[in-house]
Amino acid sequence: MDAGSLSIGELARTTATKVETVRYYERIGLLPAPARTGGNHRAYGRAHLDRLSFVRRARDLGFSLGQVRDLLRLSDQRDRPCEEVDGIARAHLAEVERKITDLAALGGELRQIIGQCRHGTVADCRIIEALSPEVNGPARFPSTDRNHDVSPTQPVPASATLRAAAAALPARHTRSL
Repeated sequence: MDAGSLSIGELARTTATKVETVRYYERIGLLPAPARTGGNHRAYGRAHLDRLSFVRRARDLGFSLGQVRDLLRLSDQRDRPCEEVDGIARAHLAEVERKITDLAALGGELRQIIGQCRHGTVADCRIIEALSPEVNGPARFPSTDRNHDVSPTQPVPASATLRAAAAALPARHTRSL
């Protein structure tokens, strides 16, 4: 390889990206195919490094692959107004803020469930009970309404907030995709 090109391994190391992810980004068009050496090895240039760094930063900030694709397309049109870029960023921020709200509610639910622990046996554990599927009816734990006095043995529907918050949170993206 000449001094101005990087192998796929060097590009991957430089950008903290897995080699397979670099190949994946090529396959889906986020990264253009590189030139090939005489030995048919990929030879990446500065433009590939810059583009992959852009993709990695956007992914680290939680932008979806579709949003990254749109941002890349827009970044290639340097004379264009940035309204569309702003719209993509604002939509992503709204989603992030929604997730933060969901996580805060989830945190409150978890604090409440943990607060119900009586430090007994696992068989009587309120945390295990709250997390278990409702095979034999609704989960049993005191209501979130502090003014509502519920017996610890009285069935109370498991928190919809806990279920909704957990369901709304997708698995965090990994470094590999």
